[in-house]
Amino acid sequence: MKRRAIRALIPAVLATAVLAGCSSSGGGTAPDDGKNGDSAPARAAESTGPEKGTSLGGAGSACELPVTFDVAADWKPASVEVDPGSDLAALGQQGSATMVCEIDAKPAGNIGYIRVWQGKGASTTPRAALEDFVAGDPNASKAAYEETEAGSAPAAEVTYTVSNELLDEPKTERAFAVATPRGPVVVHLGGLDSQEHEEMLPAYELARKTLKLG
Repeated sequence: MKRRAIRALIPAVLATAVLAGCSSSGGGTAPDDGKNGDSAPARAAESTGPEKGTSLGGAGSACELPVTFDVAADWKPASVEVDPGSDLAALGQQGSATMVCEIDAKPAGNIGYIRVWQGKGASTTPRAALEDFVAGDPNASKAAYEETEAGSAPAAEVTYTVSNELLDEPKTERAFAVATPRGPVVVHLGGLDSQEHEEMLPAYELARKTLKLG
């Protein structure tokens, strides 16, 4: 299936697959072998810096989380509540982490989401949380991990590829994790394909650099 056909199909697939299993309130490239901060997409994200929209995670925001961070302008956040009894509840679970929030890029002109996942165990390290998260995706491969920071908090980050039967080639995805007293928080960026992923990197980097615990 060609990329333009996929673009027409994916929004409907995403909406049906995710929202049916959860109630909402409110050309591929392999991952870089070097550190994320040294990759070309990350450098571009840092230099261009998206316009800030709302702040997410605090009381009264679209998603109340153990962390707060800034959302890029025009991205639309919504809280997600996974219904364990739903036939599609598995879509809201990856490894031991549960999806609690998704931030839709479509209003900003891209096809994809930043999704926030809540892990288990206050003693779980960021690296362990990411390894568990990636292991929960049977289509993930070529994972490259690094120690980093999210705001001023110690964090781990992973870049990996995902194969999808709707795509002609694997696509890049990435996530970072931080530890909190309520368990690790994983912030994940996917996308329709690697091109969309790179175009959305500035919003992901904004979230990572502005993150605060509590």
